[in-house]
Amino acid sequence: MTSRLSHTSVDARDAYAQAAFWAQVLGYTGDPDDPDEPGDEECLIVSPDGRTKILFIEVPEGKSVKNRLHLDLVPTDLTRDDEVARLLGLGATVVADRRVAEGKGWFTLADPEGNEFCVLRGDLERPDPWAHLIRT
Repeated sequence: MTSRLSHTSVDARDAYAQAAFWAQVLGYTGDPDDPDEPGDEECLIVSPDGRTKILFIEVPEGKSVKNRLHLDLVPTDLTRDDEVARLLGLGATVVADRRVAEGKGWFTLADPEGNEFCVLRGDLERPDPWAHLIRT
């Protein structure tokens, strides 16, 4: 027997704002059967195919230490640097530039509430389509 993942939950100070940010980052949408509104304590976003869901849940405390879990993003139709520029325009901030020679490496960014995530090289920059499974 095994379990399947229902959704990933993320604590937030403002669930609606976080859901809106990440929906833009990932190209996800809200649940059309249960639309989110500003002030909602729980806001769900769903991938275009409906298989991946992220639930933002308001909590009273702010983020205080490094994430124990984070997302690694691979741009699908932009380069890593172009995607970083797009994400900065959405409200992300740079935490660390981990790019190295030959175009390898990644950027560590933070979302508007300070949660870290990484942006790896994009599909357009990789000779091996499975290379994203190792941080190159």
